[in-house]
Parts: sequence; C-alpha cells; structure tokens
Amino acid sequence: MSENAPAWAYERAEIRPHDPQWAVRAQTERENLTRLLAPWLADAIEHVGSTAVPGLAAKPIVDLAAPVTDLDAAAAGARLAADGWSYVPPTLDGRPWRRFFVKPDPTGQRREAHLHLIQAGHERWSDQIRFRDALRGDAELARRYEDLKRQLSQDSGHDREAYTEGKAAFVANVLARTVK
Repeated sequence: MSENAPAWAYERAEIRPHDPQWAVRAQTERENLTRLLAPWLADAIEHVGSTAVPGLAAKPIVDLAAPVTDLDAAAAGARLAADGWSYVPPTLDGRPWRRFFVKPDPTGQRREAHLHLIQAGHERWSDQIRFRDALRGDAELARRYEDLKRQLSQDSGHDREAYTEGKAAFVANVLARTVK
C-alpha cells in the first residue's frame, strides 16, 4: 500500500456475529444506489457476500453488486464519489471484470460497504448470486464457510488479499457444484 492510501485500506478483516441490521443497511444503500446509478443499471442491485446470508458471521461490511450497461461510465463514478464512495482503480483492485468502490464510515477508518459494478451478463454477476444463494440454502455449507473465514481472519486478517485468496478454493468448489 502507498503512503497515500486511506486508513480503511489497512483495516483488519475481523469476523463478527451476524447482525440483522446488515440487511437494513443493505436495503438503504440499494435504494440510494438505484437512484444514483439509474442511467447505467441493467437490473436490480443485489445484496451479496456474507452479510446477505442470515445467521452467517461476517466482516461487518455490506457488499452490493450492481449490473451495469457501461463498466467505465465516468459520470457514475462522479455521482458515487459525491455520495461518499471511494473508487479503487482496477490496477489496485486486480479484478478487471469489475469497478470497485468502498464506502468508509464517517471517521474514514473502517469500511461500511463495498460496491461491485459488474458488466451486465458477465459470468461474475451470476457467480456472486449463485454463491450467496448456495450459502442461504445450505446451513452446513454456510457453517463451513464461516469456520474458514474465522480461521483466515485469525491467520491473515491483517492481509486482506491473503484473506480473500484463502477463500477462493472454497468459493470455486461451491460454484462448480451449482447450476448456472
């Protein structure tokens, strides 16, 4: 990370017990983002990730995915910035299939939400939904995922990329077993 990186960029990946307020926060953000991104949305914004799975412990960061018609719409980025979202360029994000934004809390120290802009029709869109739905539909699978995340948080929570990479094989295995 560079010296100019915001404090939230160094935030430790800490797993917390499920909080029903995550769904409330997600709905509020979805409504606001639907208004902000209306010219570019191809379909509804989805609450994805672990905070979208009732009962699952997670990092207390709401993940939202928005299917867009134009992945590089500069005006969308300007609207998001005016609403407090910070853009993470693809060169830093390392995931060229999306445009990634972080909404920090008022202190700027912690992340409140992530926004994944994904080109409508891209396979990563359906992957996000299928993985979320697989966890929602299988309590044992969700428990195993939670156990993995807790272990990764303990082992590499200080390194968010290592934490995310540590989940990759689990996610790929689940996706390989679900129907597209």
